[in-house]
Amino acid sequence: MFIEPTAGKGKRGWIEVVCGSMFSGKTEELIRRLRRAQIANKKTEIFKPAVDTRYHTTDVVSHDSNAIRSTPITNSENILLLADGIEVVGIDEAQFLDAELPTVCEKLAKRGSRVIVAGLDMDFEGKPFGPMPNLLSIADYITKVHAICMQCGEIAHFSYRKSENTNKIMLGEKDAYEPRCRKCYYNL
Repeated sequence: MFIEPTAGKGKRGWIEVVCGSMFSGKTEELIRRLRRAQIANKKTEIFKPAVDTRYHTTDVVSHDSNAIRSTPITNSENILLLADGIEVVGIDEAQFLDAELPTVCEKLAKRGSRVIVAGLDMDFEGKPFGPMPNLLSIADYITKVHAICMQCGEIAHFSYRKSENTNKIMLGEKDAYEPRCRKCYYNL
């Protein structure tokens, strides 16, 4: 369980990363943390890649239909401009953003912002995805969440793509992906 650090004198920023496979609850956890910050009367803002229009064009929406207002962006540098004076910055679907995202998160943390990033740590081929490996290496706090394997019911770490599409980015839901454990993912 994640415990929020207490701040001493002055602003203290940090980076939190919530990662895992599809259907593991990453967005749900991001929304939960942002709502807690809002209850604490913190200035919050959440961003998502403009390419992610699966459930809503602007809102971040979990697979369980929980939603929170967000600002779609086309590149991570936009966050620096739009998050000026924001105490808690949320970023969903980070794997779809550009390689500058870790640098942007560092700058926000140095400004004193709490930065909460959620994203897939691996793509459908089981390889590190987008800027996530670099974000994980600079994060102050990491939470890895897990889904349930749709083949055997064990803990799932992988996002198995059901189609033959080999594009790196393919938006989809349960019709296109399912969580799988290592054994079922590799058909061992």
